[in-house]
This record gives sequence, structure tokens and C-alpha cells, in this order.
Amino acid sequence: MAYVVIPRELAEAVRRRWYDLESFVVEAVESLLGLDPGEEPEARLAVAEHMLRRAGGELEKGDPVQAGEKLYKAAGECVKVLACLEGLEECSRARREGGWWTRLLARAARRLARMLGEPLILDAWSQGYDLHVHGFHEHALSVEDVAETVPVVERLVAYTRERLRAWLEKRRAAGPEDRGSPGARP
Repeated sequence: MAYVVIPRELAEAVRRRWYDLESFVVEAVESLLGLDPGEEPEARLAVAEHMLRRAGGELEKGDPVQAGEKLYKAAGECVKVLACLEGLEECSRARREGGWWTRLLARAARRLARMLGEPLILDAWSQGYDLHVHGFHEHALSVEDVAETVPVVERLVAYTRERLRAWLEKRRAAGPEDRGSPGARP
């Protein structure tokens, strides 16, 4: 983990615009780095795992708004990783357009659930999006409401970690000329 200090005025400007400061910074760094497609899935999974841990901390502090937003971010990062590993058009489109929109994430989650025969993907994404809308924007959910989603997102993170591990093993076993970006079958 690395920590960065930014001026209070900038942090307050981000919060006034209803952004979660940590998510805002992570997304800005991801966007500006222009990660290589081969390193992007690992970086995104690290963000998902971090957000999942942070959600637990926010729940312990009694903050369902921030906990829900962190769970939403974790689920979204998992969908991005899986979509890119599977070579979905939504991943290519997000790269072309400079970012992921909720419509791309929703479409990718549905396609992945069907393609991989894994309803967990759509369930975790849907519950995460519900937390984003009703928890973060509307402040309508309690700590208990948000806590119910934790096990689902935990399972999605574990599932994504396993899919990425298998992809990386195949990639390492392939010769250098056969290594492609996510979506390219090693």
C-alpha cells in the first residue's frame, strides 16, 4: 500500500462533487497510466481486493455509504478484469472510449454470466450497482443492508482471482511470441 497526501481543498472539491476520494484517485491514476493490456488485469484485481478490504473498514466505522461504494467499485473492477480476459467487445470499447461506463459494465456482466455459466458475476454486479444507486447516491441503505452484499462480492473477487491466476499460468507457459493481451488465448 502507498499513501499520498493531497491538499485538503482538492479533497473537498472531489467530495463536493459526490465522488469517493479514494476511488476518484485510483481511477485517475489508472486512466493516466495507460497500463499495458498484460498488466492491467493484475492492477485492476489489486484495486478490487483493496476496495473489498476498505468496505469492511467502512462497515466497522458504521459508514454504509462509503462501504457500499467500495463494494460497487470492487465488483466493477472484477467485471472489467473478466471482460478483458475473455476478450469481450466491451473491454475494447472501454479502451477506445477512454473508460468504462455503467452500461458497458452491465452489458459485460450479463455476457460474462451467460458465457462462463456463472450467475455470480451478474448477481455481484447487480448488487454492487444497487449499493451505488441506493446507498451512495440516495443514502437509503443501512449498515446491515450493505453488509449483506459483502459475501457476494467476496466470492466474485475470489472467482476473478482464480480466473486471472489460470490465465497468467497459461501465459507464462506460452512462449514469448504466443503471449498476448487479455482476450488473446495464450
